[in-house]
Amino acid sequence: MQEPRHQIRALHTDSTVTVYQAYAPHLGLPAARDGRFPTAWKRDRMTWIKPSFLWMMYRCGWGAKEGQETVLAVEITREGFEWALGRSCLSHYERGLHPDQAAWKRALKAAPARVQWDPERDLRLRPLPYRSLQLGLSGEASRRYADEWTVAITDVTPLAHEIHALVRRDELDAAMRLLPEERPYPAGDELLNHLRAPVAC
Repeated sequence: MQEPRHQIRALHTDSTVTVYQAYAPHLGLPAARDGRFPTAWKRDRMTWIKPSFLWMMYRCGWGAKEGQETVLAVEITREGFEWALGRSCLSHYERGLHPDQAAWKRALKAAPARVQWDPERDLRLRPLPYRSLQLGLSGEASRRYADEWTVAITDVTPLAHEIHALVRRDELDAAMRLLPEERPYPAGDELLNHLRAPVAC
């Protein structure tokens, strides 16, 4: 069955959803150790969270890129995740979704969160024909993420390296079995309609 072009797929429970980020060890390791972001984590800057493990691997090069050597799985409340989605604006102007560019710019400036839909990735990090959510948090959303929504933080760098090693050996079935179980997230149209283009782009 063909995947919907714009759909959130994530590891989630009845109360939480897991997102991924990658940091330099001086930030990532204390966060995983303490289960919360350290004071050095800048709460006044925009931070991007990604429900897709493989898109995170594409972004951080399986934890090999400089400054992204520590890959974190951050379990946050669904309440917080949906708060951010409901207050998000698309990061780009979309004809037919926004009245005009000026209205989009006003909405983007006022929104504490923004959304990008980027091509999902396969195990070889090649683009797929459907999209993966990237959620950017700033201001109030960033602070809430760090200090209210976060339930647990786990260092999944060893998992990233293990899966990457299997892919490099062309053991794709074994690699696939280790991936987090990402299922469609039950976000209704009321949460996503303002974040999806009315026509395929």
